Amino acid sequence: MLCKTGESTYMDDHGPPVPKVLPFPSQVIYNRVGKCGSRTVVLLLRILAEKHQFNLVSSDIHNKTRLTKHEQVDLMRNISTIPQPFLYTRHVHFLNFTRFRIEQPVYINIIRDPINRFLSNYFFRRFGDWRGEQNHLIRTPRMKDDERYLDINVCILENYPECSNPRIFYIVPYFCGQHPQCREPGVWALERAKQNVLENFLLVGILEELEDVLLLLERLLPHYFSDVLSIYKSPAFWKVGNLTGTVKKHMPTLEALQVLYRRMKYEYDFYNFVRDQFHLIKRKIGLKSSHPSSSHEPTFLRELSLRTPEPLEDEDEEEEEALDDANNWLVQP
Repeated sequence: MLCKTGESTYMDDHGPPVPKVLPFPSQVIYNRVGKCGSRTVVLLLRILAEKHQFNLVSSDIHNKTRLTKHEQVDLMRNISTIPQPFLYTRHVHFLNFTRFRIEQPVYINIIRDPINRFLSNYFFRRFGDWRGEQNHLIRTPRMKDDERYLDINVCILENYPECSNPRIFYIVPYFCGQHPQCREPGVWALERAKQNVLENFLLVGILEELEDVLLLLERLLPHYFSDVLSIYKSPAFWKVGNLTGTVKKHMPTLEALQVLYRRMKYEYDFYNFVRDQFHLIKRKIGLKSSHPSSSHEPTFLRELSLRTPEPLEDEDEEEEEALDDANNWLVQP
């Protein structure tokens, strides 16, 4: 055998480069639910992405949660090309990658008490947050004064579309998926959403226990969320985020709340299911709950104040239904 000398290369001396060892999971999707603290979490993720060197892709599309089959495939293929490890986040209903023979990422999400989420959205759409009402009026010029100053009790008790189904059937579709029936309030969408939580979501937390959610994310996805709780608690983060909530938010009457609760029976069934699963994971990890509650009685019947924490709101989020109904919001069913 002829052997050449004096011409060795790096490959000869050291062998092939060691492939990058990816953490598991290295593909994570946070299909964030509107008005559930997602802007706070995204702010944290921006800090964490720089700290832990993962790729954070945060979509600036806020009003297209439902996709055609073609749009689903395009989005899933685009997500799959992001260099790993990555975390992709967008307001979008659950995408089933395996249906199109694409590797399924791990999902995470956070939800909150459905009535609280509804109230936060109702008043935010009209008056915005800490950035000022006048600023928000400029940002929402299409909203007529009759709509902007509509009393929430009138909206609920007189069955305006914004305060009725299917508009208030909001959280479940994020977990049910893209099937048209996922947007129809009913048992089918509810059960499919529960199944997806069990099979495709590593964690679905509840905003009422946000610090515990962050602690679990730190335990379950340390290569993404290590140190997240200490960052969240730091005065510097709250100063930078300026984290305050929706302005002019107030409680409807007890009668209106009871009507709304009955209309949201599937939303509350799902919320209670997620809360139970979240508490089960906490017990398995050995995390003591600071919010012990086995009762599925609605929050407003236990305490009318509905004191859910109000992190920073999503600046540009506007629900598709609000866009669809911009010109016919006064039409009652």
